Amino acid sequence: MSSKANKAEKTVYFSILGSFGLAIIKWLAGFFGHSFALIADAIESTTDIFSSILVLLGIKYSKRPADKTHPYGHGRIEPLITFIVVIFLVISATVIAHQSILNLQTPHELPKPWTLYVLGVIIVWKEVSYQIVMRRAKALNSTSLRADAWHHRSDAITSVAAFIGISIALWLGEGYEYADDWAALFASGLILYNCYHIFRPALGEIMDENLFEDIVAFVREKSLEVNGVMATDKCFVRKVGMSYIVDLHAVVSADLSVKEGHDIAHALKDYLMDNLSDIANVFVHIEPFDPSKITID
Repeated sequence: MSSKANKAEKTVYFSILGSFGLAIIKWLAGFFGHSFALIADAIESTTDIFSSILVLLGIKYSKRPADKTHPYGHGRIEPLITFIVVIFLVISATVIAHQSILNLQTPHELPKPWTLYVLGVIIVWKEVSYQIVMRRAKALNSTSLRADAWHHRSDAITSVAAFIGISIALWLGEGYEYADDWAALFASGLILYNCYHIFRPALGEIMDENLFEDIVAFVREKSLEVNGVMATDKCFVRKVGMSYIVDLHAVVSADLSVKEGHDIAHALKDYLMDNLSDIANVFVHIEPFDPSKITID
């Protein structure tokens, strides 16, 4: 778990540095290039910095080992941090939409043509950042890293919208200055749409939704390889941080002693944890074999 968290931390530092640099570039380019779409983009990157810092703090906290008051560890901080990241996104989208509407009612200059070059570089960089962070999020099984990755994708989306809006304004000329603001307004809607895709998996994690049928199948298959395990009955998997906790009912011979059943349970737990690195703990309940309820193939 500590190794995973350390890798996740390095990924978040990458996000923070990238967002900080881009936020400065966007604020300057938006101000001097007369583009609110770029300023909206800068607002998005600025919120990225704060949300990434929260993700970093959450990952650091999740590394704490289990203790008396948190016997299952501190991994649940991850989806909670994800909820806060979503709130940051909603706030930034709302600010962008509000300011876009105000700008639509205020005459202003056409954006500068060179802002398109700035946006082109930003779009490429943010999409590359999204791919890097999302790949690491999947490898480490981190909900908060996924949210951080979506921040990069949202930033890329607002940049694409800004690029389109500025292009239309420059192509059609005077009278179409507002295309830039419409682009920012459209981008805010896309950010809100992405918020749902970030929020929903984290909610499922908090609610212990049964979303891990592939892991359940793997656990059942591997359990039968342990000497003394005749079958498996109930099997539930829940995600805690970057790892999983398994609750398993194992069927053994009804003629075994309590100690023999206890030894099989420990052997089963050790075997499963050795064969699936993402499992943080396995709780095994021993069931006596009853031919009227369970058929052994």
